[in-house]
Amino acid sequence: MAALQASKQLFSSSRPVWWAGVLLSLGIGGLFYLAAHRTIEYDAGERFLHQAQNAQYNINSRINAYTDVLRGAASFFHASDNVDRISFHRYVAGLDIPTHFPALDNINYTHYVTDAERPAFVLGMRSSSDSALGYPAQLEITPAERRDEYWVLTMIEPLAPFREKIGRDIAVRTPVARALVRGRDSGELSASGTRIDSIHQPQGAGLALRLPVYRNNLPLGTVEQRRAAYIGSVGIGFSVPRLVQAALEQMQVRDARLELYDSGDNHSAQAPVRLFDSMPHCPALRPSEQFSVTLPIDFHHRHWNAHFSAPKASWYSRFDTWLPWAALACGFTGSLLFYLLFHTLSSSRMRAVKMAKEMTRELRTSQARLQQSHHKLRRLAAHSDQIKEQERKRIAREIHDDLGQNLLVLRIDVDQLSNRTRHRHPRLHARAMHMLGQIDSTIKSVRHIINDLRPTVLDLGLNAAVEWQIAQFRARSGLVCELIDNDTDIRIDDHGATAIFRVLQESLSNILQHAHASLVRVELRQTHGMLSMTISDNGVGLRDANRNKVGSFGLVGIEERIHLLGGSCAITSTPHGGTMVAIAVPVSDSQPPGLLIFPRKH
Repeated sequence: MAALQASKQLFSSSRPVWWAGVLLSLGIGGLFYLAAHRTIEYDAGERFLHQAQNAQYNINSRINAYTDVLRGAASFFHASDNVDRISFHRYVAGLDIPTHFPALDNINYTHYVTDAERPAFVLGMRSSSDSALGYPAQLEITPAERRDEYWVLTMIEPLAPFREKIGRDIAVRTPVARALVRGRDSGELSASGTRIDSIHQPQGAGLALRLPVYRNNLPLGTVEQRRAAYIGSVGIGFSVPRLVQAALEQMQVRDARLELYDSGDNHSAQAPVRLFDSMPHCPALRPSEQFSVTLPIDFHHRHWNAHFSAPKASWYSRFDTWLPWAALACGFTGSLLFYLLFHTLSSSRMRAVKMAKEMTRELRTSQARLQQSHHKLRRLAAHSDQIKEQERKRIAREIHDDLGQNLLVLRIDVDQLSNRTRHRHPRLHARAMHMLGQIDSTIKSVRHIINDLRPTVLDLGLNAAVEWQIAQFRARSGLVCELIDNDTDIRIDDHGATAIFRVLQESLSNILQHAHASLVRVELRQTHGMLSMTISDNGVGLRDANRNKVGSFGLVGIEERIHLLGGSCAITSTPHGGTMVAIAVPVSDSQPPGLLIFPRKH
């Protein structure tokens, strides 16, 4: 109660609480500021990610371009059985490497030599002189230690910067040897990930990529066949900084930092090795002050990770800088104006609420009285319906007992008169026969009247009454009417049986008058204390406007009868899809006292 009174005083129209409006407006302005700031940060992050993906694509494209150069060089060696240094020089000169492939350092060829072939190989290389190109007149394999296998670098272009590498066994390093063996046995590109030592570029800035070369016209289907046909490998050396820096130039913001790491290949796991850093001396920023993303790069079965990072401030424009503050000001001003408007209208609102409460109280009182009257009318209608059924039953019984018996006696007398006058008095006999026909017609009309008031077949149980009514409907309408009752003996008192029978009568009458159907199906079932009946047809259906038609009480009567029995009624229909009336009434599984159940005939 104390909290309620405090809240009433806080928002009372007689005491303006200006500080509450200011605090509320500041809070909403802060939310506006936060939403605008996060939106701008999200957009900037998406631009950063897009630019990083573009750089990733450019790096992959350049790697693929240099791979194509390597494949072209391998094809050049495969095109001839013997490629000499002069033709190799002309081929590389035609590629114009400085113009078209600026990150490429050289293209080279290493010849595969076993230890047994070493003396002959060295002697053969000494006998050939390409001094005009700058190659040494005598080739020495370095290092000079004897090994089982050698991959001797015999050709390289451009030669001048890398002349000291001629004769070097590149398989001295274990990772390089492992990559060469793997390329020889698989016939695919191989990369060891080992840095190239060179005095012509920063330490560790170069990498190599190699492709095996085999003798022509030899099978290469198995590992043994590839080893037998193997003669060497062609390779390229390229500068990682020049390759990556060209990709970074595509990014709009120059403050972006790229760190490239090599995480090894599929055959060996190693700690990530940094291959490149565009800003090695850049101070470290907190994660909240920068955008960062790590994207994968596939360098021919070696896993590279490109880590992009950039200060968030570099991706904001001037508009992005002051927009959150403008959102805060708009949120604060708008909220304050709304609060003042609310405070101005609060007094009239309170009066309106008080008036609405009074009107609601009166409306609820009227609604309670109306509901009470509705219940009384429903009980009165139930009582009236019960009296009507009892009166119908009494009239039908009296007609049957009095008028029916009198007509039966009269028919017997006229029949005797007809028999006695058959031969002696032809005219009197004809008159008697005419009277006999009139009496039979009257008896038939009396039976129809009795059945319309209350069919006597109801005394035999609901099953018999339903079967009789369906037979009468078939004879009267000529329609196909199916009965599905699952051979169940219905146990229900006389009042309930009469109500169910009247529902069936009303439903069949509606079908005959309005449905234009050709098939009617009636299903009667009693399970688990519930009696259910479904009447469906394939007629034109029931329109919504016809349900509440003025002066039409058939469907209303059906629903009211079932409601009085404590059951449920559902009437569904679709245009040109027929109508279905489904009712369910709770009944007792025990036989009602005084109700005779006759065995079914099969």
